[in-house]
Order: sequence, then structure tokens, then C-alpha cells
Amino acid sequence: MQKVWSISGRSIAVSALALALTACQSMRGPEPVAQANLPTSYLSNASGTSIAEQGYKDFFADQRLLQVIDLALTNNRDLRTATLNIQRAQQQYQIAENNQLPTIGASGGILRQDTLSTNKPITSYNVGLGVTAYELDFWGRVKSLKDNALDSYLATASARDATQISLIGQVAQAWLNYSFATAQLKLADQTLKAQLDSYNLNKKRFDVGIDSEVPVRQAQVSVETARNDVANYKTQIAQAQNLLNLLVGQQVPDNLLPKQRVTRISNSSAFASGLPSDLLNNRPDVKAAEYKLSAAGANIGAAKARLFPTISLTGSAGYASTDLSDLFKSGAFVWSLGPSLDIPLWDWGTRKANVKISETDQQIALSDYEKSIQSAFREVNDALATRQNIGDRLAAQKRLVDATNTTYKLSNARFRAGIDSFLSVLDAQRSSYAAEQGLLLLEQANLNNQVEVYKTLGGGIKANSSDQIVQPPSSSELKYHANDQK
Repeated sequence: MQKVWSISGRSIAVSALALALTACQSMRGPEPVAQANLPTSYLSNASGTSIAEQGYKDFFADQRLLQVIDLALTNNRDLRTATLNIQRAQQQYQIAENNQLPTIGASGGILRQDTLSTNKPITSYNVGLGVTAYELDFWGRVKSLKDNALDSYLATASARDATQISLIGQVAQAWLNYSFATAQLKLADQTLKAQLDSYNLNKKRFDVGIDSEVPVRQAQVSVETARNDVANYKTQIAQAQNLLNLLVGQQVPDNLLPKQRVTRISNSSAFASGLPSDLLNNRPDVKAAEYKLSAAGANIGAAKARLFPTISLTGSAGYASTDLSDLFKSGAFVWSLGPSLDIPLWDWGTRKANVKISETDQQIALSDYEKSIQSAFREVNDALATRQNIGDRLAAQKRLVDATNTTYKLSNARFRAGIDSFLSVLDAQRSSYAAEQGLLLLEQANLNNQVEVYKTLGGGIKANSSDQIVQPPSSSELKYHANDQK
């Protein structure tokens, strides 16, 4: 009879262990459905394959800029930190995955004790292997924690991709800022030279008594204004270079800086936006928010599992003896196996409160996910709205430049002929200078907008267009596919 009970108890223990290892359940519950009110199309009529499918080495036209971008991807500290965060999250996931397996450790010891029943102290020796508090994951708590760690790791990887996209866009725009600050300085130098000529002419006319001192002082005002602009643009050039050095993470070589106005930034002439649904896959910040939503769902499963009893196993096997020379002899082998049970009886509602907290966290993550989608569409539509009208603005500004330059030439000729006063020349000169400045600003805005369209659509993850980017499924997606296969 004793033998029958021994066999039955052993069978129950083996069955319980098998059930724990192979049949644990997740208690995370159904996944929430995002309601982001996605539009069926963008505001503009841009169509075709999204420009984000191009690698940045195919999108950008200037080889100097591409070299600067590569330097930034290697040395930028924000990107380096994002990459280190991925490594940290990867190790955390490894720890969570390891928690599903027993931890086996070696132990050994010497115990010397004295008791009332003996005349002298007794020394005992032991050595063996043991499993300490291995949780039988009946309710899927450990698995849910592993799923949370996986989603957190994937979210961190997507955040790194978002950092790369942002960095490439910032580098390109800072590089353009340097270029156009240089162009504005050149324009200010030319204007200063012309205004110095006007000042010298008016001073000569004043010295010989042809005109009063008023035109001289008016010309002097224009000269000093131009000098101020020259100093201002020199400051902008230095600041643009400082920003570029910060983004790149080192001093940008002088041969990679644009010394002339950049007229072309991209190899593309058409900036197609693709389908609105493409944005969910192309924008890593949206994907990161999706992973965080999935991680919040896994936390619910872990919190719910804490409402149920926890069973842990502790076991050991080895040798023990009171004589060191007999430690590994036959008969010294000992083993032990014992479960421990943690049954929640009354904790004043703490565990239920943790479930409510995890459910609230999921709703917060859902709201953040929906907002990330809405923000992404707003950024794309803003960039496309600028793209839609920038051509008309440039054409109008060029006509304005032609008109003001012609007016300045005519006014200067009439002044030299003694028909008009210098005030008309001064006014025409200021209008022409302002129009030239405005044209440079619009040309810069046009190139910056091309970068912005590419960035907001999610371009910049791939180096080459032929590269394939695969987004790993979240734990909620894996759960959904697993349920479909059942």
C-alpha cells in the first residue's frame, strides 16, 4: 500500500511540472482597438509609391551631404545613446526569458555544531546542485513579463530608428542653413559695396555743393544697415557650423561644407506620399507607440496572474557526510524536492488595485498610440501643404526680384540725371535687397520642405532603396496569430 501511494505522488508531481512547462496561459485579455480616425487620403494630390521607400543615399543628391550624414550616424551622441538603450532592453528581455527556466546552482558547505546529546562537536560536509524557487507558471505571469520585456525591447529599437530619421533630417537642414547663410552673406556684401558707392557719390555731391547733407546721411543709414547684416550673417554661419558639428558629433571637415548656395538637395522631382496606411509601417515612432501598447497589455496579464496562487519548486541533490573522506561514497547521496504555495487571502485590495492600474496604463498607451498616428498625419499634411504652394510662391518672388531690380536701375539712372532725388534710389535699393533676401529664404524653405516631406513620411531608416526593413511582430500580434492557428 505504501508503494502505491509513493508511485501516485510521484506521478502527480511529474504531471504538475509538465503542465507548468507546456500549458501556461496568458491572462492579458482582448487587445483594444485604436480609433485614430484615419483619413482616406492626404490633403494634397500626391500619389504613387511613398518617397520614404527610398534609401537616404538614393534620395539625397549631394555627395558631400551624404558623407556628413554618415559621419553623424557614426558619431552622434543621441543616436549612440539610443543604440545603447537597445542593448540594455535586449539584456532585460534575455533576463525575462531566462526566468521561464529553472536556475541551477552548485553549493557546498561545512557545518560544525555542538548539541547536548553529544560529548563533542559534530562536523558535517555537503556538496550538491539545487533549484531555488522555480515558479510553475500556471497562470502565465512569467510569460506575460517576458512579453512585456519583448515589446519594450522592440519599442526601444523603433525609438532608435525614429532618432535616426530625425537626425538625418536635422543634419540635412543644418547643412542647408550653412549654405544659405553663406549666400545671404554674399548678398549682404554685394549690397554693402553698392551702398558704399552711393554714399561716396552723395558725399562728393555734398562736398562740391550740389546737394545737401540729407542724401549723405540717408546713404550712410543704408551702409550701416548693410554692415549690420554682414555681421549678422557671419554669426549665422558660425552658429550653423556649430549646430552641424554638434549633430555630427565631431568637427565637420571644411571640404564637406557648402561654400555656394545649394540649388538641389534631392534626386527626386516628384514627392509622392503613398497611401495613408503606409505611414503606420514607415513611421518608427508610431510603431514604437504600438509596441508600448502591446507591452501594457502584457502587464495586465501579469497583474491578473498575481490574483491566483503561486507555486514554486525548490530542490537539491548531492552528497552529505560527517566524514570528508566518505562524502562521495555510496550511501552519502541525498536529495530533496519541495513545493511552496503562495495563496493570496487578504491584501486589502492591493493586487486588484494593481490590475486596475495596469488597465489604466493600457488606456494611456492606447491614447498615446492614437495621438502618435494623428500627429504623424498632421506633420505629413503640413509638409505637403507647403509643397503644394511653394512653386507658386517661388515664381512670384522671382518676378518680384526682377521688378525691384529694374526699379532700382531706373531710379538710379534718374537720380544721376538729376530728375529724381536720392530718396527714390534709396527706397528702390531697399526693396531690391529685401526681395533678394526673400528669394533666398524661399529657396531654402523649398529645399528644407523636400527634406521635411521625406522625413515625415518615414524616410531615412534605409541607406539604400534595395534594403529590406522587417518590423518584428509584437507580443499581441503573436498572440493573435497563435489564436488563429488553434
